[in-house]
Amino acid sequence: MIRLDKRPNPSKAWSYSTPLLAVLLTMIFGGLLFAALGKDPFVAIRTIFYDPLFGQHAFFYRPQLLVKAAPLILIAIGLSLGFRAGIWNIGAEGQYIIGALCGAGVGLAFYPTVSFIIFPLMVIAGALGGWAWAMIPALLKTRFGTNEILVSLMLVYVAENLLRGMAVGLMKNPEGFGFPGSRNLAQYPSATSWISQNAGIHWGVVFALIAVIFAYILLTRHMLGFNIRLAGQAPRAARFSGVNPTRLVLFCLGTSGALAGLAGLFEVSGPAGQVTTDFNVGYGFTAIIVAFLGRLHPVGILLAGLLMALTYIGGEIAQSQLQLPAAAIQLFQGMLLFFLLAVDLLTNYRFRPKQGAAA
Repeated sequence: MIRLDKRPNPSKAWSYSTPLLAVLLTMIFGGLLFAALGKDPFVAIRTIFYDPLFGQHAFFYRPQLLVKAAPLILIAIGLSLGFRAGIWNIGAEGQYIIGALCGAGVGLAFYPTVSFIIFPLMVIAGALGGWAWAMIPALLKTRFGTNEILVSLMLVYVAENLLRGMAVGLMKNPEGFGFPGSRNLAQYPSATSWISQNAGIHWGVVFALIAVIFAYILLTRHMLGFNIRLAGQAPRAARFSGVNPTRLVLFCLGTSGALAGLAGLFEVSGPAGQVTTDFNVGYGFTAIIVAFLGRLHPVGILLAGLLMALTYIGGEIAQSQLQLPAAAIQLFQGMLLFFLLAVDLLTNYRFRPKQGAAA
């Protein structure tokens, strides 16, 4: 029998090196998984991590890396603010969906009008949609003391049903021969987020970089950032120092919802191109891994988002070239969070044998 004893002073160097160790362990055990599936583990790992950056077609995959990372970084930045303050928004996937629906709705409402003002209106609508959806668990928590984890998570399923209803109902393309899905926004100049479709870059990449910069300034140079860190590290001290918990909940959940809504808007007006029944691909949940892999630090989240995007693109290459099943790639990605949590446990706690009771 063993017990866990909290370390009084965990090593900072070890704490910052745990993400790298988690990635290394993921490669090792992922390689064993691929070997069990009858694939060469070295080829599989190289295909996932090396080929998108330096392989034969890297010039094509590198812009995709930024586009894939952008929604993960945007959502993870918002989540990290709440996580630092002890406010747990697990429903970013729902806020991502609602932001996409609101933004796409504005664009489709103006179709086929061509005007430079339409896309900015879509951006505002996407952010407001995600913000409003996040305000539901925020207000329920501050007014009635409900658990934001459960409420935000349950709202994901509501958002998914709204998405399906819109794709086959109000937003369905009237010229789509009855197939579910909206008009193609990528072919509608005023409603597309592409900066350069030939280069494969859209505005979501720019907004993700801006979010990283602003989050860094907020956490390191602003009193609100200090209050966020204080509320997470010493809740009692935060209360005694006059930090308003209601305002903190509203700010953290509202900001994370707005950023998730922006991520949905940029995705539906860029790579996805239209509202479909299967538009959401789990970015809201994957961003949780990105946030913790980046140690809830804006720069760390930027790097973690690029790494996770690399596994997405490399995983797609491995599926097509090595015939690896999609479930194996998803399990490989999930190993990142599993090993990160495991190494964090060893960083902050030590195992001790339980002493037997005296006879």
